Amino acid sequence: MVIGQATRLASLLSVGDKVYSAVFRLGIVTDTYDVTGKTKTKEIKGSAKNSMDLESIRAASREFIGTFHQAPPPFSAKKVRGVRAYRLARLQKPVELKPVSVTVRRLEIKTLIGNQLHCRVTCSPGFYMRSLAHDLGQALRCGACLESLRRERSGPFHLKQTTSVEQLELEGESIRQAVIPTAKLLPDLPSVIVTEKGSRLTSHGNSLTQNDFMQAANNYDKKRQISVKQSSQLAGVKVYDESGNLLAIAEGSLEGILQPRIVLV
Repeated sequence: MVIGQATRLASLLSVGDKVYSAVFRLGIVTDTYDVTGKTKTKEIKGSAKNSMDLESIRAASREFIGTFHQAPPPFSAKKVRGVRAYRLARLQKPVELKPVSVTVRRLEIKTLIGNQLHCRVTCSPGFYMRSLAHDLGQALRCGACLESLRRERSGPFHLKQTTSVEQLELEGESIRQAVIPTAKLLPDLPSVIVTEKGSRLTSHGNSLTQNDFMQAANNYDKKRQISVKQSSQLAGVKVYDESGNLLAIAEGSLEGILQPRIVLV
């Protein structure tokens, strides 16, 4: 959740890989691909029943590691001719969603307890765990749906940094301690510190030249500064003032060394 000026960074904060811990319910197919939908129990028998062991499931799951095309669930926020897919699905109208390219970097099949399959997935943004449950169930010929899901990491953010709604309600003013300062967001982006003049230019969205930089900071070293001057391909650079305030996110520009794109002051 982002608040205040940090809302302008929301699009940048959601682009990192995600890590999910999930439970798939085998033997059940639903229209929503999770346990909240209309269910159709499938009897696990024959060759499918014989394949219901961890090693066979792990073998089938390898099909879903790497980069491949995944069809979003019919009940999703994807748009079909300008209408949210879930609205069409609720009206029982046909929903045809284009498969999109997704990447699964890691898929761990942990335990199988009864018909509950526990797994952990590291994936790219835009990946649907509900679709993975459904598609894995199809591959196993027994059907499956998503029973529970927990996101353990999103980009640089992880569970140790989280605060529950109950804590928010109880702690009152002290909840400020749980807020991550804007200046500490996007740790993977290179950064520069600008002069007083550079701060004024940044606040008005004007281009920054080499003379407006005070010094290199963090992982934005002198060599990287030169590459910005020669290229317009650097997509994101954090611009700080002398006091450590994050002023803007800039990108390489042919008109100047850096061009502020998201101004926070």
